[in-house]
Amino acid sequence: MRNSPFTNAGREALVVEALRTPIGRSHPERGWFRDTHPNEMLGAVYTALLESTGLAPGTVEDLVIGCTAPFGEQSRNIARNAWLQNGYPPEVPATVLDRRCGSAQTAVEMAAALIASGTHDVVIAGGVEHMGHVPMDSPVKISELYGDPWPAELRALYDFVPQGESAELIAERWSLSREEMDEFAVRSHRLATAAVEAGRFEREMVPLELDGAKRSTDQTIRPTTSAESLAGLKTPFRATGGRITAGTSSPISDGAAGLLLASRSGVEQHGLRPRARILDQTTVGVDPIIMLTGPIPATQRLLERNGMTIGDIDLIEINEAFGSVVLAWQRELQPDMDRVNVNGGAIALGHPVGASGSRLFATLIAEMERRDVEIGLVTMCCGGGLGTATLVQRVDG
Repeated sequence: MRNSPFTNAGREALVVEALRTPIGRSHPERGWFRDTHPNEMLGAVYTALLESTGLAPGTVEDLVIGCTAPFGEQSRNIARNAWLQNGYPPEVPATVLDRRCGSAQTAVEMAAALIASGTHDVVIAGGVEHMGHVPMDSPVKISELYGDPWPAELRALYDFVPQGESAELIAERWSLSREEMDEFAVRSHRLATAAVEAGRFEREMVPLELDGAKRSTDQTIRPTTSAESLAGLKTPFRATGGRITAGTSSPISDGAAGLLLASRSGVEQHGLRPRARILDQTTVGVDPIIMLTGPIPATQRLLERNGMTIGDIDLIEINEAFGSVVLAWQRELQPDMDRVNVNGGAIALGHPVGASGSRLFATLIAEMERRDVEIGLVTMCCGGGLGTATLVQRVDG
């Protein structure tokens, strides 16, 4: 493995802490976050990061937060609004970015770049999405008022389709059967259930009082999921001949997650203890129609330029937007699946789209510490034809 591009520049980008809220189901009556403003969700992560590290709020030099629907409650720079609502110093700046499902992972990558470049020494990065309050179709409704982001000139070049249809196209291209994807979904729920029972999410979790109870697990895990129960589900994206169901798709969810990153000098100055370092990172573009294949070339790019094989990666978190996404990636990369999403993935845990990238880091780093392994990978598909990937190395102080 080559030297990290960050250490080559003399500036390590270190992960000091990585935490997340429970993930709630987006439901107007039964969703845990139904009465919670997204400012509160993200603010709870800010507070937990500061309390866990003992860092003074004014020491943070920037907030970089992902959110795919910055409308309504999530508008006007939710990164800063959540910070101010908690009473933290207004001198700390903030920004919100949208790289679709890869937003929070890109936030982490941009924070790492800010540190590696010497611009900052301490940055909080992460993401938030309240899909119950700001639904996925919000951009469509806004387009009806203010114009279509895909005008006729762009549509003449690309016949855009919904993500569900893209998942179907992937299943077709890689000859993935519905039964394979159903079994993968069962695996996700089984592993997530086992992780909850073993307390493996406790290290990354920010427990919250929600819906009259203290919540420290995820609402969308279904322990009784079976191949038989999934076999009876409809294929909503294709009325006939479809293979993707609600059971093999990540559920609409609410949540927030964040990381505190620092340079080596920042760590030493503030008495912090790093848990990991960012070794390398990349983002790729792919066909915007099939759209969700990005983890394949993103993973390949990182492996190739670091002189690694997939077998050199000890643990992998790939976002389970749809079962077909992960299984196509598996076909191409041939990983040991006993190292992939070992505590379940988004099919079971949920996918609050703007927050999932930072949730993956929190889950990965905690599990790397439990297993005492060194190298991890986070990779995601993103709407519009993008893929993100980050190599992480565990460190001990």
